[in-house]
Amino acid sequence: MNNDFHGSGHQPSPQDILNHLSKKWNVSITSEEFARKLDENDSLRNLRDEFYLPKLGSLPKVDKSRTDLQSDCIYLCGHSLGLQPKRVRTFIDTWLKDWADLGVYGHTYGTNPFAYCDYPCIPTLKKLLGAEDNEVGVMNQLTTNIHFMMVSFYRPTSERFKILYEERAFPSDEYAFRSQIRYHGYKTEEAVLTIKSRENEDYIRTEDILELLEQQGQSIALVFLSGVQYFTGQLFDIETITRTAQQYGCVVGWDLAHAVGNIPLKLHDWNVDFATFCSYKYLNSGAGCVGGIFVHSNHFNKEYPKFDGWWGNQDETRFQMNTEIVRGLGANGFRISNPSIHQCATLAASLQVFEEAGIENLRTKSKLLTQYLEYLIEHEMNPSSTHFKIDILTPTDPEQRGAQLSFRIIGVDVRQLFTELERSGVCLDVRGNVIRVAPIPLYNSFMDVYRFVLLLQTIKF
Repeated sequence: MNNDFHGSGHQPSPQDILNHLSKKWNVSITSEEFARKLDENDSLRNLRDEFYLPKLGSLPKVDKSRTDLQSDCIYLCGHSLGLQPKRVRTFIDTWLKDWADLGVYGHTYGTNPFAYCDYPCIPTLKKLLGAEDNEVGVMNQLTTNIHFMMVSFYRPTSERFKILYEERAFPSDEYAFRSQIRYHGYKTEEAVLTIKSRENEDYIRTEDILELLEQQGQSIALVFLSGVQYFTGQLFDIETITRTAQQYGCVVGWDLAHAVGNIPLKLHDWNVDFATFCSYKYLNSGAGCVGGIFVHSNHFNKEYPKFDGWWGNQDETRFQMNTEIVRGLGANGFRISNPSIHQCATLAASLQVFEEAGIENLRTKSKLLTQYLEYLIEHEMNPSSTHFKIDILTPTDPEQRGAQLSFRIIGVDVRQLFTELERSGVCLDVRGNVIRVAPIPLYNSFMDVYRFVLLLQTIKF
């Protein structure tokens, strides 16, 4: 949609593009016609057909007196659980057929042999993470992987023992950090170091992180932040923070649960030590599905403590039943147990769609969708005479956020508003007094965004 800017020497912002298209089409950005024309000119619009959109009539909270129960809901909750790719059924049926036809031989024969079922996921994950060969492993779930990575990478000493993470980190991450601190014999009140936003601000300034590293970097063993902060939707400057923290001798890991499949990543080039991620949010693999790790190749030839299991063996030695492990190279050497074939099948189905779409293309659309949502909120909701206002916590700079905007609702009870939105067929997420909204470029349309804001304007209590 931004071809008109090619050759101009100017990299247009998402708002530049919206303004340009509004002028070109002679249509107001706030009109329904503008939303429809954006969808008509969206080169990725057919991706929506790759996913199941829940119908209004199937959702438990929708007002069943509605006459449009066979219509698609407005699903803006992919930051919590991605929608099911239609290809999943084919991938699962293939596994079931191999199991039925081959039994135990399915481990090494068939369409997708069970013993190697994670390997088809690796090439696309490498692209999404910006990883090199052997740096990505598919294993376990997110918090489990945090613990396993900290076994190797959190090595506290009497001088360097603190863990730096952000205020309002996802609670499970914080549970892991605190339990690891106690396991190593340190006091959480001494070893926990949280970076906070400034007073009367909602997201954390990069310069404040760098200043804290300068002040306390010599006592920090591990910096472990979220790539995209789950509550505010802030995208941290992974490259700058990693480089600076390592200059002070810190090990740097990232929780990429809300980043992978959301934004392009270059973990190898950014020299990230390690990262963990889940796959059921932006990667659409299904609730509780298999997660993964990234380990930089810088660490391949170093000795680290590890908790071993038989799947950490090299492929050639795994079934020899040796008493000593012959560790696999790179991230695969951190694996513990055999991967779940059905979980890897659902992940592979979704990754196939990513492979065809391209993460850079998805990011371009994502910026436009999110900017469009922000524009409608600021120009339709907040200036109007509605009985509540929306304060956006997420950074306004498109380069400092992913697909998510977090709304603080002012003037009405947020739970009451959330309930009414659910009754109207909008799938969202509420945390405290904040509603988190995520238009996902794979399956959300500009009309989804328009209809959502229209509902916000017209909803009655």
